[in-house]
Amino acid sequence: MEAVIERLKEHLNHSIVGQASLIDDLLVALIAKGHVLLEGPPGIAKTTAAKVLANAIHASFQRIQFTPDLLPGDVTGSDIYQQHTGQFQFTPGPIMHDIVLADEINRAPAKVQSALLEAMGERQITVGNATYPLSELFFVIATQNPIEQEGTYPLPEAQLDRFLMKIQVDYPDLETELQVLHLIREQDKHGKGTASAPAISLEDIAVLQNAALGIYMADAVEQYMVHLVMATRHPNKYFEDDGNMASMIEYGVSPRATLALDRCSRAHAVIAGRDYVTPDDVRAVVHNVFRHRIVPSFQAIAQNLSNDQLINMILAKVPVL
Repeated sequence: MEAVIERLKEHLNHSIVGQASLIDDLLVALIAKGHVLLEGPPGIAKTTAAKVLANAIHASFQRIQFTPDLLPGDVTGSDIYQQHTGQFQFTPGPIMHDIVLADEINRAPAKVQSALLEAMGERQITVGNATYPLSELFFVIATQNPIEQEGTYPLPEAQLDRFLMKIQVDYPDLETELQVLHLIREQDKHGKGTASAPAISLEDIAVLQNAALGIYMADAVEQYMVHLVMATRHPNKYFEDDGNMASMIEYGVSPRATLALDRCSRAHAVIAGRDYVTPDDVRAVVHNVFRHRIVPSFQAIAQNLSNDQLINMILAKVPVL
């Protein structure tokens, strides 16, 4: 398994500069069999990361640009009347691929978002009276731009909960920006060339996913995860000496967060080359798992506290048993 992961990382790092944490997070979600929401400004390799990942594992890839005039059938496919046969025939939509990039998901209206989220949850689509299964791999990478919100349809908390992780991607630092500049300059000068051969197969991904399910997790680590979840729902029990913190969270994370934290912690341990989960694995993924599931109170918003800061406070307060 370690050789497979190393080949995959090497392939990704060759084409994606300065986004090591993004690569690791995408691999965690892929091994944990979940979907991710990427939030960040434009031009920071979100689309490139999805394309390179699909190429690295010999998977089919499709990008869907979400716009306000998009219809559900534009995503799922639809029944098209065939004049020569006098019957309707299903024409698959772009969602019928292994890896799907839902670009700027918050620009599409609610019906389109619901069609995508239903496919994510059920791993199948229904068109007319027929149901069509999606790929066994089926991995959605959705993006949204936090800068420009005019004319958008923000995902409500209940729909955000369908995403296994929410990953925040920021601008690169100075050194990385120079590396990107040099890489693109060389590509423009010599051409991008032919795509490199896939590093691993779909069967390799299935092996990694099964390995994550069977990895050992001690009772103390399970208890630690559940206490982190409970601290978001009942902060007054964990912050008895800080009444101010107890009123910072309006709604805690859902049971989906517990399951997501378990799966992501296991996947993180697999990527680290271990056959057991540690509290450090839990802490490494908890921000991505909780970030979009915590609903801060008005008091927290007034004090300009981000969800990540609230999670940091919880991590500082909840001990490892």
